[in-house]
Amino acid sequence: MHKVNASPSPSRARPWRVAVIDHFRNKARGGHGLHEAFIGLPGVTICAVADPDEPSRRSLLADTGAAAMYEDWRELLDREKPDVVCICSRLPVQHPEVVVAAAEAGCHIYCEKPFATDLCQADRMIAAADAAGVKLAVAHLARYWESFHTARRMIRDGEIGRPLLAYCRGKEDDRGGGEDMMVLGTHLFDSARFLLGDPNWVFGHVSRDRRDITRADASEPTEPVGTVAGDEIVAMFGFPENVHCHFESRRGMFDGKQWRFGMTVVGTRATLAFRYGEGDRVLRISRSTQPFEEGGDFVLADETPLPAIAGAAPLKPEETGSGIWAYYKRCNRRAAWDLLCAATENREPVCSGRDARWTLEMVHGVYASHLAGKKLALPLSERRHPLQ
Repeated sequence: MHKVNASPSPSRARPWRVAVIDHFRNKARGGHGLHEAFIGLPGVTICAVADPDEPSRRSLLADTGAAAMYEDWRELLDREKPDVVCICSRLPVQHPEVVVAAAEAGCHIYCEKPFATDLCQADRMIAAADAAGVKLAVAHLARYWESFHTARRMIRDGEIGRPLLAYCRGKEDDRGGGEDMMVLGTHLFDSARFLLGDPNWVFGHVSRDRRDITRADASEPTEPVGTVAGDEIVAMFGFPENVHCHFESRRGMFDGKQWRFGMTVVGTRATLAFRYGEGDRVLRISRSTQPFEEGGDFVLADETPLPAIAGAAPLKPEETGSGIWAYYKRCNRRAAWDLLCAATENREPVCSGRDARWTLEMVHGVYASHLAGKKLALPLSERRHPLQ
Protein backbone atom coordinates (compact mmCIF):
# COMPACT_ATOMS: atom_id res chain seq x y z
CA MET A 1 0.00 0.00 0.00
CA HIS A 2 2.83 2.43 0.76
CA LYS A 3 5.22 1.36 -1.99
CA VAL A 4 6.21 4.12 -4.39
CA ASN A 5 5.78 2.60 -7.83
CA ALA A 6 8.34 3.37 -10.56
CA SER A 7 7.37 1.01 -13.34
CA PRO A 8 5.78 -0.22 -15.45
CA SER A 9 4.19 2.82 -17.03
CA PRO A 10 0.42 3.02 -16.57
CA SER A 11 -1.01 1.35 -19.67
CA ARG A 12 -3.30 3.58 -21.73
CA ALA A 13 -4.24 3.81 -25.38
CA ARG A 14 -3.91 7.61 -25.24
CA PRO A 15 -1.92 10.12 -23.14
CA TRP A 16 -3.09 11.25 -19.72
CA ARG A 17 -4.49 14.79 -20.14
CA VAL A 18 -3.67 16.83 -17.04
CA ALA A 19 -5.12 20.24 -16.16
CA VAL A 20 -3.52 22.57 -13.61
CA ILE A 21 -5.73 24.81 -11.47
CA ASP A 22 -3.79 27.38 -9.50
CA HIS A 23 -4.51 30.21 -7.06
CA PHE A 24 -1.40 30.52 -4.95
CA ARG A 25 0.87 33.01 -6.68
CA ASN A 26 -0.68 36.27 -5.52
CA LYS A 27 -2.73 35.09 -2.57
CA ALA A 28 -0.43 33.30 -0.11
CA ARG A 29 3.14 32.85 1.08
CA GLY A 30 4.21 30.79 -1.90
CA GLY A 31 3.78 27.49 -3.67
CA HIS A 32 5.44 24.12 -3.49
CA GLY A 33 5.80 23.38 -7.19
CA LEU A 34 2.64 21.30 -7.62
CA HIS A 35 1.97 22.93 -10.97
CA GLU A 36 5.07 21.16 -12.33
CA ALA A 37 4.33 17.77 -10.76
CA PHE A 38 3.24 16.01 -13.97
CA ILE A 39 5.79 17.62 -16.30
CA GLY A 40 8.19 15.09 -17.83
CA LEU A 41 6.20 12.00 -16.90
CA PRO A 42 5.79 9.41 -19.65
CA GLY A 43 2.42 9.33 -21.36
CA VAL A 44 1.36 12.70 -19.90
CA THR A 45 0.41 15.97 -21.57
CA ILE A 46 -0.57 19.22 -19.81
CA CYS A 47 -3.70 20.16 -21.71
CA ALA A 48 -4.65 23.41 -19.95
CA VAL A 49 -4.19 25.71 -16.96
CA ALA A 50 -6.65 27.96 -15.12
CA ASP A 51 -6.17 30.92 -12.79
CA PRO A 52 -8.35 34.02 -12.28
CA ASP A 53 -5.26 36.25 -12.10
CA GLU A 54 -3.91 37.01 -15.59
CA PRO A 55 -0.16 37.31 -14.72
CA SER A 56 -0.37 34.05 -12.79
CA ARG A 57 -2.26 32.43 -15.63
CA ARG A 58 0.37 33.41 -18.18
CA SER A 59 3.16 32.32 -15.86
CA LEU A 60 1.47 28.94 -15.46
CA LEU A 61 1.19 28.60 -19.20
CA ALA A 62 4.91 29.31 -19.62
CA ASP A 63 5.96 26.99 -16.76
CA THR A 64 3.88 24.01 -17.85
CA GLY A 65 3.87 24.35 -21.63
CA ALA A 66 0.11 23.80 -21.58
CA ALA A 67 -1.85 24.02 -24.81
CA ALA A 68 -4.54 26.37 -23.45
CA MET A 69 -5.34 28.66 -20.53
CA TYR A 70 -8.58 29.72 -18.85
CA GLU A 71 -9.67 32.33 -16.36
CA ASP A 72 -12.39 30.08 -14.95
CA TRP A 73 -11.57 26.50 -13.93
CA ARG A 74 -15.21 25.51 -14.49
CA GLU A 75 -14.89 26.38 -18.16
CA LEU A 76 -11.66 24.38 -18.30
CA LEU A 77 -13.37 21.28 -16.93
CA ASP A 78 -16.30 21.67 -19.32
CA ARG A 79 -14.26 22.24 -22.47
CA GLU A 80 -11.07 20.25 -21.95
CA LYS A 81 -12.46 17.23 -20.09
CA PRO A 82 -9.09 16.32 -18.53
CA ASP A 83 -8.28 12.93 -17.04
CA VAL A 84 -6.46 14.45 -14.06
CA VAL A 85 -6.76 17.77 -12.26
CA CYS A 86 -3.85 19.19 -10.25
CA ILE A 87 -5.15 21.66 -7.63
CA CYS A 88 -2.23 23.83 -6.54
CA SER A 89 -3.78 26.29 -4.09
CA ARG A 90 -2.34 25.98 -0.60
CA LEU A 91 -5.54 27.52 0.78
CA PRO A 92 -7.91 24.74 1.89
CA VAL A 93 -10.94 27.02 1.66
CA GLN A 94 -10.53 26.78 -2.13
CA HIS A 95 -10.34 22.98 -2.29
CA PRO A 96 -13.85 21.54 -1.70
CA GLU A 97 -15.64 23.20 -4.62
CA VAL A 98 -12.89 22.30 -7.10
CA VAL A 99 -12.35 18.77 -5.80
CA VAL A 100 -16.05 17.90 -5.85
CA ALA A 101 -16.56 19.37 -9.32
CA ALA A 102 -13.46 17.61 -10.67
CA ALA A 103 -14.58 14.30 -9.19
CA GLU A 104 -18.07 14.68 -10.66
CA ALA A 105 -16.40 15.37 -14.02
CA GLY A 106 -14.60 12.02 -13.73
CA CYS A 107 -11.13 13.44 -13.06
CA HIS A 108 -8.51 11.93 -10.79
CA ILE A 109 -7.18 14.59 -8.42
CA TYR A 110 -3.84 15.70 -7.00
CA CYS A 111 -4.48 18.33 -4.31
CA GLU A 112 -2.24 20.60 -2.24
CA LYS A 113 -2.35 20.52 1.55
CA PRO A 114 -3.81 21.49 4.00
CA PHE A 115 -6.61 19.36 2.60
CA ALA A 116 -9.60 21.04 4.27
CA THR A 117 -10.54 23.45 7.03
CA ASP A 118 -12.84 21.01 8.82
CA LEU A 119 -13.75 17.36 8.81
CA CYS A 120 -17.14 17.96 7.19
CA GLN A 121 -15.35 19.33 4.11
CA ALA A 122 -12.88 16.45 4.10
CA ASP A 123 -15.70 13.92 4.36
CA ARG A 124 -17.52 15.62 1.47
CA MET A 125 -14.50 15.55 -0.86
CA ILE A 126 -13.70 11.92 -0.11
CA ALA A 127 -17.34 10.93 -0.61
CA ALA A 128 -17.42 12.73 -3.98
CA ALA A 129 -14.29 10.91 -5.16
CA ASP A 130 -15.65 7.57 -3.97
CA ALA A 131 -19.01 8.12 -5.67
CA ALA A 132 -17.30 8.99 -8.95
CA GLY A 133 -14.79 6.14 -8.74
CA VAL A 134 -11.79 8.49 -9.07
CA LYS A 135 -8.55 8.60 -7.10
CA LEU A 136 -7.77 11.49 -4.75
CA ALA A 137 -4.16 12.13 -3.71
CA VAL A 138 -2.86 14.88 -1.40
CA ALA A 139 0.61 16.43 -1.38
CA HIS A 140 2.08 15.33 1.93
CA LEU A 141 5.46 14.96 0.31
CA ALA A 142 7.43 13.16 3.03
CA ARG A 143 5.79 9.91 1.91
CA TYR A 144 7.69 10.25 -1.36
CA TRP A 145 11.14 11.09 0.06
CA GLU A 146 13.99 8.63 0.62
CA SER A 147 14.56 9.72 4.23
CA PHE A 148 11.10 8.72 5.41
CA HIS A 149 11.04 5.45 3.46
CA THR A 150 14.41 4.60 5.02
CA ALA A 151 13.14 5.53 8.49
CA ARG A 152 10.00 3.43 7.98
CA ARG A 153 12.06 0.43 6.92
CA MET A 154 14.48 0.83 9.85
CA ILE A 155 11.62 1.05 12.35
CA ARG A 156 9.83 -1.99 10.92
CA ASP A 157 13.06 -4.01 10.70
CA GLY A 158 13.84 -3.30 14.37
CA GLU A 159 17.04 -1.34 13.67
CA ILE A 160 16.22 1.27 16.35
CA GLY A 161 14.90 -1.32 18.79
CA ARG A 162 11.42 -0.89 20.18
CA PRO A 163 9.97 2.50 19.16
CA LEU A 164 9.07 4.52 22.23
CA LEU A 165 8.41 8.13 21.28
CA ALA A 166 8.09 10.42 18.28
CA TYR A 167 8.78 14.08 18.94
CA CYS A 168 7.36 16.59 16.43
CA ARG A 169 8.07 20.32 16.49
CA GLY A 170 6.44 22.92 14.26
CA LYS A 171 8.28 25.73 12.52
CA GLU A 172 7.55 28.03 15.48
CA ASP A 173 7.82 31.26 13.50
CA ASP A 174 5.23 34.07 13.62
CA ARG A 175 2.55 31.42 13.00
CA GLY A 176 3.56 29.41 16.07
CA GLY A 177 0.66 27.74 17.85
CA GLY A 178 -2.60 27.13 16.00
CA GLU A 179 -1.65 28.34 12.52
CA ASP A 180 1.67 26.49 12.66
CA MET A 181 -0.16 23.29 13.61
CA MET A 182 -2.58 23.64 10.71
CA VAL A 183 -0.07 24.63 8.01
CA LEU A 184 3.05 22.69 9.03
CA GLY A 185 1.89 20.34 11.76
CA THR A 186 -0.16 18.44 9.20
CA HIS A 187 3.12 17.36 7.55
CA LEU A 188 4.35 16.04 10.89
CA PHE A 189 1.10 14.30 11.74
CA ASP A 190 1.02 12.58 8.36
CA SER A 191 4.64 11.49 8.75
CA ALA A 192 3.90 10.11 12.22
CA ARG A 193 1.09 8.00 10.78
CA PHE A 194 3.29 6.88 7.89
CA LEU A 195 5.92 5.66 10.35
CA LEU A 196 3.83 4.47 13.29
CA GLY A 197 0.25 3.69 12.21
CA ASP A 198 -3.06 5.26 13.21
CA PRO A 199 -3.26 7.14 16.54
CA ASN A 200 -5.79 5.92 19.08
CA TRP A 201 -6.16 8.98 21.30
CA VAL A 202 -5.08 12.60 21.83
CA PHE A 203 -4.54 14.85 24.84
CA GLY A 204 -3.94 18.51 24.03
CA HIS A 205 -3.24 21.80 25.78
CA VAL A 206 -3.60 25.14 23.95
CA SER A 207 -2.72 28.51 25.46
CA ARG A 208 -2.54 32.16 24.48
CA ASP A 209 -0.47 34.66 26.42
CA ARG A 210 0.17 31.78 28.86
CA ARG A 211 -3.48 31.24 29.74
CA ASP A 212 -5.75 28.43 28.59
CA ILE A 213 -7.72 29.30 25.48
CA THR A 214 -11.50 29.16 25.19
CA ARG A 215 -13.67 29.20 22.08
CA ALA A 216 -13.70 32.99 22.39
CA ASP A 217 -10.00 32.95 21.43
CA ALA A 218 -10.73 31.45 18.02
CA SER A 219 -9.41 33.63 15.21
CA GLU A 220 -8.67 33.71 11.51
CA PRO A 221 -4.95 33.23 10.75
CA THR A 222 -2.69 35.23 8.42
CA GLU A 223 -3.81 33.11 5.48
CA PRO A 224 -7.25 31.45 5.22
CA VAL A 225 -6.52 27.91 6.37
CA GLY A 226 -9.44 27.68 8.80
CA THR A 227 -10.16 28.79 12.34
CA VAL A 228 -7.21 28.50 14.75
CA ALA A 229 -6.37 29.44 18.32
CA GLY A 230 -3.41 29.73 20.64
CA ASP A 231 0.22 30.81 20.43
CA GLU A 232 1.52 27.73 22.28
CA ILE A 233 0.37 24.15 21.78
CA VAL A 234 1.55 20.94 23.40
CA ALA A 235 -0.16 17.65 22.57
CA MET A 236 0.35 13.93 23.06
CA PHE A 237 -0.97 11.20 20.79
CA GLY A 238 -1.21 7.49 21.57
CA PHE A 239 -0.14 5.11 18.77
CA PRO A 240 -0.24 1.29 18.56
CA GLU A 241 2.16 -0.73 20.74
CA ASN A 242 2.12 2.04 23.37
CA VAL A 243 4.20 4.41 21.22
CA HIS A 244 3.59 8.05 22.08
CA CYS A 245 3.92 11.08 19.83
CA HIS A 246 4.56 14.54 21.27
CA PHE A 247 3.77 17.70 19.25
CA GLU A 248 4.87 21.18 20.25
CA SER A 249 4.63 24.64 18.69
CA ARG A 250 5.45 27.91 20.44
CA ARG A 251 5.27 31.22 18.62
CA GLY A 252 8.46 33.21 18.02
CA MET A 253 11.00 30.49 18.83
CA PHE A 254 12.46 30.32 15.30
CA ASP A 255 15.41 32.74 14.99
CA GLY A 256 15.61 32.49 11.21
CA LYS A 257 18.78 30.41 11.37
CA GLN A 258 18.49 27.18 13.37
CA TRP A 259 15.57 25.11 12.05
CA ARG A 260 13.30 23.60 14.69
CA PHE A 261 10.65 22.19 12.33
CA GLY A 262 11.04 18.41 12.14
CA MET A 263 10.65 15.01 13.74
CA THR A 264 12.64 12.71 16.01
CA VAL A 265 11.81 9.04 16.62
CA VAL A 266 13.29 7.47 19.76
CA GLY A 267 13.83 3.73 20.10
CA THR A 268 15.46 1.54 22.73
CA ARG A 269 18.61 1.13 20.59
CA ALA A 270 18.81 4.27 18.45
CA THR A 271 17.21 7.63 17.63
CA LEU A 272 16.30 8.96 14.18
CA ALA A 273 16.05 12.69 13.39
CA PHE A 274 14.87 14.71 10.39
CA ARG A 275 14.66 18.50 9.98
CA TYR A 276 12.66 20.36 7.31
CA GLY A 277 15.35 22.97 6.67
CA GLU A 278 16.01 25.14 3.63
CA GLY A 279 19.16 23.12 2.89
CA ASP A 280 19.72 19.37 2.96
CA ARG A 281 16.74 17.33 4.12
CA VAL A 282 18.43 14.17 5.31
CA LEU A 283 17.90 11.44 7.87
CA ARG A 284 20.33 11.32 10.82
CA ILE A 285 20.80 8.59 13.41
CA SER A 286 22.26 8.39 16.90
CA ARG A 287 23.01 4.95 18.30
CA SER A 288 23.44 6.26 21.82
CA THR A 289 21.17 4.72 24.44
CA GLN A 290 21.44 7.65 26.83
CA PRO A 291 18.15 9.50 27.48
CA PHE A 292 17.00 11.41 24.42
CA GLU A 293 16.79 14.72 26.27
CA GLU A 294 20.56 14.60 26.90
CA GLY A 295 21.26 14.57 23.17
CA GLY A 296 23.65 12.27 21.32
CA ASP A 297 26.09 12.08 18.46
CA PHE A 298 24.11 12.05 15.20
CA VAL A 299 25.52 10.90 11.88
CA LEU A 300 23.94 10.61 8.45
CA ALA A 301 21.93 7.43 8.00
CA ASP A 302 22.48 5.22 4.97
CA GLU A 303 19.37 6.05 2.96
CA THR A 304 17.80 3.60 0.52
CA PRO A 305 17.29 5.27 -2.89
CA LEU A 306 13.80 5.11 -4.36
CA PRO A 307 13.61 3.72 -7.90
CA ALA A 308 13.59 6.11 -10.84
CA ILE A 309 10.42 6.48 -12.88
CA ALA A 310 10.96 4.54 -16.08
CA GLY A 311 10.69 6.75 -19.15
CA ALA A 312 10.51 10.06 -17.26
CA ALA A 313 12.42 13.07 -18.54
CA PRO A 314 15.78 13.63 -16.79
CA LEU A 315 15.79 16.03 -13.86
CA LYS A 316 17.89 19.19 -13.90
CA PRO A 317 21.11 19.12 -11.76
CA GLU A 318 19.49 21.30 -9.07
CA GLU A 319 16.61 18.82 -8.86
CA THR A 320 18.75 15.78 -8.08
CA GLY A 321 20.14 16.74 -4.64
CA SER A 322 18.58 16.86 -1.18
CA GLY A 323 17.78 20.60 -0.85
CA ILE A 324 14.32 22.09 -0.55
CA TRP A 325 13.61 22.56 -4.28
CA ALA A 326 14.88 19.10 -5.12
CA TYR A 327 12.57 17.82 -2.37
CA TYR A 328 9.55 19.57 -3.92
CA LYS A 329 10.37 18.58 -7.50
CA ARG A 330 11.18 14.92 -6.88
CA CYS A 331 8.41 14.26 -4.36
CA ASN A 332 5.72 15.99 -6.41
CA ARG A 333 6.81 13.99 -9.46
CA ARG A 334 6.66 10.72 -7.50
CA ALA A 335 3.26 11.64 -6.05
CA ALA A 336 1.90 12.49 -9.49
CA TRP A 337 3.21 9.22 -10.94
CA ASP A 338 1.83 7.27 -8.00
CA LEU A 339 -1.61 8.80 -8.64
CA LEU A 340 -1.53 7.61 -12.26
CA CYS A 341 -0.40 4.15 -11.13
CA ALA A 342 -3.14 4.09 -8.46
CA ALA A 343 -5.74 4.95 -11.10
CA THR A 344 -4.43 2.20 -13.40
CA GLU A 345 -4.15 -0.41 -10.64
CA ASN A 346 -7.40 0.62 -8.89
CA ARG A 347 -5.76 1.16 -5.49
CA GLU A 348 -5.42 4.03 -3.05
CA PRO A 349 -2.58 6.52 -3.66
CA VAL A 350 0.35 6.40 -1.25
CA CYS A 351 -1.04 9.59 0.29
CA SER A 352 -4.79 9.53 -0.24
CA GLY A 353 -7.60 11.85 0.75
CA ARG A 354 -8.24 9.53 3.68
CA ASP A 355 -4.65 9.93 4.84
CA ALA A 356 -5.00 13.72 4.60
CA ARG A 357 -8.25 13.59 6.56
CA TRP A 358 -6.39 11.86 9.37
CA THR A 359 -4.09 14.87 9.76
CA LEU A 360 -7.18 17.03 10.29
CA GLU A 361 -8.53 14.50 12.82
CA MET A 362 -5.33 15.07 14.78
CA VAL A 363 -5.44 18.88 14.49
CA HIS A 364 -9.08 19.04 15.57
CA GLY A 365 -8.42 16.43 18.23
CA VAL A 366 -5.93 18.75 19.94
CA TYR A 367 -8.53 21.52 20.23
CA ALA A 368 -11.37 19.17 21.17
CA SER A 369 -9.28 17.53 23.89
CA HIS A 370 -8.18 20.87 25.33
CA LEU A 371 -11.75 22.19 25.45
CA ALA A 372 -13.02 18.95 26.99
CA GLY A 373 -10.14 18.84 29.48
CA LYS A 374 -9.51 15.15 28.88
CA LYS A 375 -8.03 12.53 26.59
CA LEU A 376 -10.21 11.83 23.55
CA ALA A 377 -10.44 8.81 21.28
CA LEU A 378 -9.52 9.12 17.60
CA PRO A 379 -11.03 9.37 15.04
CA LEU A 380 -13.44 12.02 16.33
CA SER A 381 -17.18 11.43 16.32
CA GLU A 382 -17.91 15.17 16.04
CA ARG A 383 -17.16 16.41 12.51
CA ARG A 384 -17.68 20.14 13.07
CA HIS A 385 -14.69 22.35 13.91
CA PRO A 386 -14.15 22.26 17.71
CA LEU A 387 -13.56 26.03 17.85
CA GLN A 388 -16.78 26.98 16.10
